[in-house]
Amino acid sequence: MRTYAWLLAIFLVQATSAPYAYPAQASPLAGHVTIKLWPHGAPGGRGHGGPEKDTTRPTDRRVAGKQVMRLTQVTEPTITVFQPPAGRLAHVGVVVFPGGGYHILAFDLEGTEVCEWLNSLGISAFLVKYRVPPLPGVPRYRAPLQDAQRALGYVRYHTKEWQVDPHRIGVIGFSAGGDLAALLSNNFKDRTYQPIDPADQASCRPDFAMLIYPAYLVEKSQQGYQLVPQLKVTSDTPPSFLVQAEDDPVHVENVIYYFMALKHATVPSEMHIYAKGGHGYGLRRTGLPVTHWTDLAGKWLREQGVLK
Repeated sequence: MRTYAWLLAIFLVQATSAPYAYPAQASPLAGHVTIKLWPHGAPGGRGHGGPEKDTTRPTDRRVAGKQVMRLTQVTEPTITVFQPPAGRLAHVGVVVFPGGGYHILAFDLEGTEVCEWLNSLGISAFLVKYRVPPLPGVPRYRAPLQDAQRALGYVRYHTKEWQVDPHRIGVIGFSAGGDLAALLSNNFKDRTYQPIDPADQASCRPDFAMLIYPAYLVEKSQQGYQLVPQLKVTSDTPPSFLVQAEDDPVHVENVIYYFMALKHATVPSEMHIYAKGGHGYGLRRTGLPVTHWTDLAGKWLREQGVLK
C-alpha cells in the first residue's frame, strides 16, 4: 500500500504539471485549408530550437468554464482559411491575430472561435499562426509583423480564389494580436522583409481594423501615457473599432490614446469602454456586458459599409 500511494503521488504531480494534449480528432483546424506563409522558411530561420507545442495545463485559468489552447514555439507560420457556406458569402475577408503576450497564442479563444463568429456573418476568416516567442535581443513584434504583412498581402493576392472583395479586407486582433493589428494598420507601405513572390506586391494595408483589448499600444513616461513610436497614426490608417474594459490590467489607456490619435488624424473610428471585464475573454459570453462586444462590432461593420 505504501508503494502504491507513492506511485499515485507521482502520477498526480505529472498530471498537473504536464502540458494538456488535445486529442488529434479535436484539432480546431480539421476540415480547413492551412497554408505555409513562407514556402521556403520564415525570414531569420527557425530560431527557437524546439518543436511547436500546446502548453495548456488542466490547472490553467478557464474562460467561461472552458480551457484555452496555448500554442508556443511557433517557427513555421501558417494561415488557415475559414469560409462560410457559399450561399452566405459576404465577399468580405478578415485576417485574425490571436493574442498571448507574444509568447503564446490563445489559438481557440482568440482564433478559431473568432473565425467561426466571422463566418456566421458571412465573412471569410484567415487565421494567422504567427511566430512566438521572440528571439533574445529582437523586438517582440518584428517577426509577427513580417508574418502579418505577408498574410494580408497573400489574402489580397488570392481574393478571386476565395471570392473576397480586395477592397474589403480587414484585421482583428486580441491583446498582443491587437497590437499586431495596430502595427499592420500603420506600417504597410514598406515590407519589413525581402519580397519572395507576387503576393508580396499586393498591398498589405487593412481596409478596416478591430482591436479587442489591445496591449502594448502605449508606454508610460514622466509626462504620462503616449503611443509607442512604431504607431505613427495618419489619415491613411484604416477605420478602427476598439473595445476594452476599464479594469483591464493591461490598461484601458491603450484604446483611449489610440482612439485620440485616430481622431486627430480624422480617421473614422468607434471606441467602447466597459467598467468591468478584465482581460482575455475573447467572445465567450459571461454575465458581463463586455462579452457582448460582437453585437456592436457587427453593427459597426454594417455602418462602415463593409457588410452590405
